[in-house]
Amino acid sequence: MPIISSPLGNIRISSRDGCLSELKFTDEETDGEILDQVLLSTVQQLEEYFAGERKTFDMPIGLGGTDFQRKVWLEVNKIPFGQTTTYMKISQKLGKPGAIRAVGAAIGANPILVILPCHRVLGSDGSLTGYAGGLDRKKALLELEGHAFQTSLFE
Repeated sequence: MPIISSPLGNIRISSRDGCLSELKFTDEETDGEILDQVLLSTVQQLEEYFAGERKTFDMPIGLGGTDFQRKVWLEVNKIPFGQTTTYMKISQKLGKPGAIRAVGAAIGANPILVILPCHRVLGSDGSLTGYAGGLDRKKALLELEGHAFQTSLFE
């Protein structure tokens, strides 16, 4: 599994059966030559995204997880660049308005950060809540997409 660098820290990427299967922030050092075409395309598209030149991603994605997790991740993938939603709204769209915590748990298990944009999901009051890559990265990703914050992350 290659480790690549990004403006927000190093990222581990991997593919399985011709599909991107993992994209996670890591403290591991960069390594590995990338020969896999899916991963090469992923790296190029991430570079374009971080440079402000890309708003959507186009690569095959392979999702594991449970049926419910996949439904949540696919719903998250519908959130447009520069927009946000809430855990509650996702649970309502899935027809499970009482499953807010389950939606949060599924989002927390997202195996493909940035590309499946769980950073675009906020608390019902608009607060930054939970992100597997860290709240500082969540805030930075939202700012990259044009979201303005009125207060400090830690206030």
